[in-house]
Amino acid sequence: MARTNFEQLLEAGVHFGHLRRKWNPKMAPYIFMEKNGIHIIDLHKTVAMVDVAAAAAKQIAKSGRKILFVATKKQAKDVVAEKVAAINMPYVTERWPGGMLTNFPTIRKAVKKMGTIDKMTADGTFDNFSKREKLQISRQRAKLEKNLGSIADLTRLPAALFVIDVQKEANAVREANRLSIPVFAMVDTCADPTNIDYVIPANDDATKSIEVILDAVCGAIAEGLAERKLEKEKEGSNADGEGDDAQQGQHGKGAGRARIKKQEAVEVQPEKEGMAKEPQVAVEVEKEEIKEEE
Repeated sequence: MARTNFEQLLEAGVHFGHLRRKWNPKMAPYIFMEKNGIHIIDLHKTVAMVDVAAAAAKQIAKSGRKILFVATKKQAKDVVAEKVAAINMPYVTERWPGGMLTNFPTIRKAVKKMGTIDKMTADGTFDNFSKREKLQISRQRAKLEKNLGSIADLTRLPAALFVIDVQKEANAVREANRLSIPVFAMVDTCADPTNIDYVIPANDDATKSIEVILDAVCGAIAEGLAERKLEKEKEGSNADGEGDDAQQGQHGKGAGRARIKKQEAVEVQPEKEGMAKEPQVAVEVEKEEIKEEE
């Protein structure tokens, strides 16, 4: 079943491209026609590309890896924060920090600073500072939270990037390409799709257009996470069952050994009794023979 359909995309205005004079010739395969000097995106191709991108995103989520969403433009900030936070994926909606991917250890140090400040606040160390120092630390904490708070759980490089507006997020795309990280992107008629692994031709300037594409992709990611959870639960139940069988097998072996020992004891006992009785019989016979001779 398709993640989206032609009518949904049409109502959201996904088909509206840029003016003809601003177009990028490399987007020609995804353009349906020109109307009133504006290029119209072929929504049939958009539906197919959304399905391909959603399937790939689902597999990444199912494998337990993260997809980093990047959208710093005004129209996309709130939508991305709402949709992506619901599926517990990292996102960047403020300024893209230079070296976010290529210099990831330094970004992680900045994220750890937030944890250190929170720890100082919890154990009472923060109260020992002067009023000026408290103000400086609080400002630093707020700045870090604004820029990096949404990637606090990103402990390693993401498995993929989802970008809205390739031109605006050119630095993010460049860093991902340098590290061979797959890039999903909404690409408008004015952008270059060459460096994008999963192209979704769509209007990236309208909030409704962004929302309908995100609904499809985030829905697929949520499905992947749910399937991963079910698989883990099954593995856990199977492991418990195998453990019980192993214990039962050990008890069975122990009981079997006990029965064998008992049988051996029963079999050996008559032999011992017989061995003990034979000398007595022999002595009695000898006594009778002696009496007859006398």
